[in-house]
Amino acid sequence: LFGVGAFVLAAGMGRSLMAACCTLAVMTLPVIITSTREALAAVPMSFREACWNLGATRWQTIRTVVLPNSISGILTGVILQVSRAAGETAPILFTGAVFFVPVADHGWEAFFPYGPGDRCMALSMHLFTLVTQVHGVSDAYQYGTAVVLIALVLAVNSLSIGLRGYLRSQKRW
Repeated sequence: LFGVGAFVLAAGMGRSLMAACCTLAVMTLPVIITSTREALAAVPMSFREACWNLGATRWQTIRTVVLPNSISGILTGVILQVSRAAGETAPILFTGAVFFVPVADHGWEAFFPYGPGDRCMALSMHLFTLVTQVHGVSDAYQYGTAVVLIALVLAVNSLSIGLRGYLRSQKRW
């Protein structure tokens, strides 16, 4: 409801892709900030002090010591929140998603059917509508949509785990 009040009504975006994106960004931002702070705090202070004692500036220390040693935690938090946002239905239900949007079959619109001010389709919204509002749809469509959504979330989570493992193996400490 915050997204409806802040972005759809107060900011004048209307129900659109931009309002849905801003709502999901505001929802995921606290967890991303927390995971980033924890990843940055996990870098030992002795690393920073050693870099400063070698004559590096604060920015050089951040760029060469702190970020390379905390990037795995930062990326893990970001990717997991993107995965969470992909499965959210309620925020986009009120801010910009629709069940079906016809796409013109000519020009560039066939490849990029949505602009920031247009309404959009979302897999979670599609599944919600199939299950609750459309009668006579075979179970195969409902289960197929659910399997695709679960596979998408699992793929993003697996990417996060793999990327975190790779980046942690690149650490020297």
